[in-house]
Amino acid sequence: EVQLVESGGGLVQPGGSLRLSCAASGFMFSTESMSWVRQAPGKGLEWVSTISTSVGGGGSGRYYEDSVKGRFTISRDNAKNTLHLQMNNLKPEDTAVYYCAKGWGLGDRRGQGIQVTVSS
Repeated sequence: EVQLVESGGGLVQPGGSLRLSCAASGFMFSTESMSWVRQAPGKGLEWVSTISTSVGGGGSGRYYEDSVKGRFTISRDNAKNTLHLQMNNLKPEDTAVYYCAKGWGLGDRRGQGIQVTVSS
């Protein structure tokens, strides 16, 4: 059974940082692209970032939604089956429930989500 469990959310002031983590189990993590998705209050799901698998011994490809480029960094630890999202210079508009997703875009499975609130 696929399980994705997010951690690391919380309340942070504008300009602050948070690091989200996602513990994955129930599938071959190293062979799957992984994504982060968010849902702001009253809005639909929004893709945030995707990291691909390593190809040909090179690094994984990383892709970001325009509003988070230069502020968020996605990474993965295949030895620990863990996905991360380092979020810097957070803005109030980043307030949302963040979901870890298996696959590209919105993914085919998502975790239960974790709240990130950016407010002074």
